Amino acid sequence: MPILTTTTDRIVVLSIDRPERRNALNLDALEDLDAAVRSAVAEGARVIVLTGTDGHFCAGADLKELEDVSFTERLAEVLHHLAGVPITTIAAIEGSCMGLGMQLAVACDVRVVADSARFAVPVAKLGLMVDHWTIDRVRRLFGEGAARHLVLTGAVLDADDAWRLGFAQVRGGLDDAVALATSAAGLAPLSQAGSKIGLDVSSADTEGQGRYAAAFAAAWASADLAEGRAAFTQRRSPEFMGR
Repeated sequence: MPILTTTTDRIVVLSIDRPERRNALNLDALEDLDAAVRSAVAEGARVIVLTGTDGHFCAGADLKELEDVSFTERLAEVLHHLAGVPITTIAAIEGSCMGLGMQLAVACDVRVVADSARFAVPVAKLGLMVDHWTIDRVRRLFGEGAARHLVLTGAVLDADDAWRLGFAQVRGGLDDAVALATSAAGLAPLSQAGSKIGLDVSSADTEGQGRYAAAFAAAWASADLAEGRAAFTQRRSPEFMGR
């Protein structure tokens, strides 16, 4: 299987396992990744950690099998779903994070970056383009200047660049990503899910603002809020149930 799944408590680690292609994804692997994400959410995971085996995150799309735009259309659906899941997602990145790998990284909420990581959006080297969603996410998360540098000049940036520019939130490896996931898994799920909506909604998005307002109201009316207040008063750790 091109996607390995490891579950510990409420944390699911999904590892892309195509080392012969530096974890580049073909359509079958993309479908398996989407199925693994959906399964993790359906089974009650609190955090997903996405990583790759054998020293690489994901070197991109498998160009040996990329023949037409239909792959990119399916990819967009998978990325949008990954970005929109109501739980926290963490990309644990080492080695190659290029092309499709960058798209996976920007679809996640938080990035943990090892010293070996290298980042690129090599569209101009291949004569293709990524969708506007990807361009917008790269610009928001890497910054305007870095996004233009990556996309227009074919630059390869390293872990120091990612840290300096704010693309990386933590420096380290998979163990550090799992430690971060463990911390996040104990927090209030309704707060996390609602906050994710707010972080992705613009002031001009009326529908999105409505979804955020509904999430806001649900959090303020939740049993988790009562639990959080009680735990604070009693000086204990809260037990959030997501309701």
